[in-house]
Amino acid sequence: MSKPLISVVIPVYNEEKRIRRAIESIQKQTYPNLEIIVVDDGSTDGTPGVVKAIAAQDSRVSYYENPKVPARTNWRGYDINAGWAARAYGFRLAKGEWITTQDADDASLLNRIEVEYDLAQKYQATMVTVFWMPVGDKTIGKKLNVEQIIQEKGEESFVVRPETINRLVQECYGLLMHLPFHRFIPFSIKWFPYTRNLFWGKRHDYPGADPSVMFDRKVIDAGINVRARNARTFGVPSGRGSGRDFVMQTALTFKNNWSFRLPLYLLSSNREYPDFVGYDKYLI
Repeated sequence: MSKPLISVVIPVYNEEKRIRRAIESIQKQTYPNLEIIVVDDGSTDGTPGVVKAIAAQDSRVSYYENPKVPARTNWRGYDINAGWAARAYGFRLAKGEWITTQDADDASLLNRIEVEYDLAQKYQATMVTVFWMPVGDKTIGKKLNVEQIIQEKGEESFVVRPETINRLVQECYGLLMHLPFHRFIPFSIKWFPYTRNLFWGKRHDYPGADPSVMFDRKVIDAGINVRARNARTFGVPSGRGSGRDFVMQTALTFKNNWSFRLPLYLLSSNREYPDFVGYDKYLI
């Protein structure tokens, strides 16, 4: 039986040097039935030309310009866009039964999507996330030997169940974020140190890399999407956190998010995730 179409949404802004790496890591996935949607968030470098050249060689790849690019920085010069609107636009374009993402400056191990999909089916999840290791020469073009990890550690060693995630999400939910009119309160007031704790609860990290998220399209059909800064109930005081908000609002709504402590996503980072130091031995 053929596997369903999975849409991969890649928001991009001025990533001429790294976008090819990101796209190729998806093109070479072991999961066969993909559409790759690249949404340009107003690039001013050679990014469009790179993506269009790839799309001309692979019918699975399509290039779009985000029709509504929001302000990129706040009054402090801090990047508060981080591709949220491009990602939301890509979700609306997606035709797949399942949807996942890939950041333009990162990459994925070549069996990320297949493993995520198989685990989503096995556990009947609405949304899944996995963990990360640094992108680099040791990891690009590799797969993670999940079978070996299961043999050595057992499957339960890497499963994070919905009840754990739901409890975490509730603790992150600030008192005033319960109120429907919170989005009309200026973000500067929410961010102000003396009022911050009224809007944000505990600062738990979500168990999994939110750029690795894969979800059933019923999430989008239910009206859940990546949101603007002041509409987020699970952002962060810096003004970013659109991915965190998306995965947490889905957990709050469906109560069926699962996460798997498998470093299948490749993050542009100079540090290693402490829990996965030495996992190079599982790369094949």
